[in-house]
Amino acid sequence: MDRVVKLGLIGAGAWGKNLLRTFATAERGRLLACCDSNCGFLETQLKGYDGIEAMEDPEGIFSSREIEAVVIATPAVSHFELARRALLSGKDVFVEKPMTLSLDDAKELVALAEAEKRIIMVGHLLVYHPGVVMMKDLLDRGELGDPYYLYSERVNLGKIREDENALWSFAPHDISIILYLLDEEPLEVAAYGAAYIREKIEDVAFLWMRFAGNRMAQVHVSWLDPHKIRRTTLVGSKKMVVFDDMAPSEKIRIYDKGVEPNGRTVGYAESFTLRFGEVTVPALKMSEPLRLECDHFIECVLTRENPRSDGHDGLRVVKVLDAAQKSLESGGTPVALR
Repeated sequence: MDRVVKLGLIGAGAWGKNLLRTFATAERGRLLACCDSNCGFLETQLKGYDGIEAMEDPEGIFSSREIEAVVIATPAVSHFELARRALLSGKDVFVEKPMTLSLDDAKELVALAEAEKRIIMVGHLLVYHPGVVMMKDLLDRGELGDPYYLYSERVNLGKIREDENALWSFAPHDISIILYLLDEEPLEVAAYGAAYIREKIEDVAFLWMRFAGNRMAQVHVSWLDPHKIRRTTLVGSKKMVVFDDMAPSEKIRIYDKGVEPNGRTVGYAESFTLRFGEVTVPALKMSEPLRLECDHFIECVLTRENPRSDGHDGLRVVKVLDAAQKSLESGGTPVALR
């Protein structure tokens, strides 16, 4: 019989309940315990799941000799301390995004995981989405040419957060996608934002990143918007691609459009030709991204391979967020990362 990974989950709330469902039904995982500070709520969440012990104190998970991996789905402000305790107790760790709310804390977790020889994986869900993986494949195979720039929108109305602003709450998704596609950190970051609902907690932000080779990326995040949009556009030298996660089908569209030199000695205006080619909707084999992400964590625990969204990837995203926050507080002054 194949070995299974025995897991403990901390946090069964808004997003934790999805991790509860996914890890409790994983083929090669066995969820032994679930912890939440609201015991009555937790008992309701655990109805229909057999063999999962309910706990109010995470210490029971950390001290368990059976549990080998801990899943953390609590508010971001508690991620560092819970992940640190889990690593020190000899457990592998899956921690939701953002990994921490502090750059120093993120660095400490990465160093601690390496010192303890433990797996640490960050819940950058969208780098496991088949649509984003297809974008990465198109880029790596040269179908899109050289990447020029990217931009993304992640906006809707609600939910208003208390501990982190829209930048820290929403932008980790888009930053993780952009860093995954380009496979490098930006040279410079700038951000503008405003707090309209709750003082000092920005509910809208615009984030700009500059990369080597004159490449750029922009992210717009807001929980104060009339539309629900989850869209990323990548413009390349050959083609352009749009990933629209809100589309019920046709989540990926490839545009064979661009600007090309015509090769003739003419005036400047006539020296370039606009190309309007076909729009292609490739067949995309969809699987639930959360299932793919959770199965990947279990596989990494079993094989000891580095996760796609490992601690270093989590640290890269926190670096960008930290620089963006500094820029935000200075009124949009660009902050260099290197």
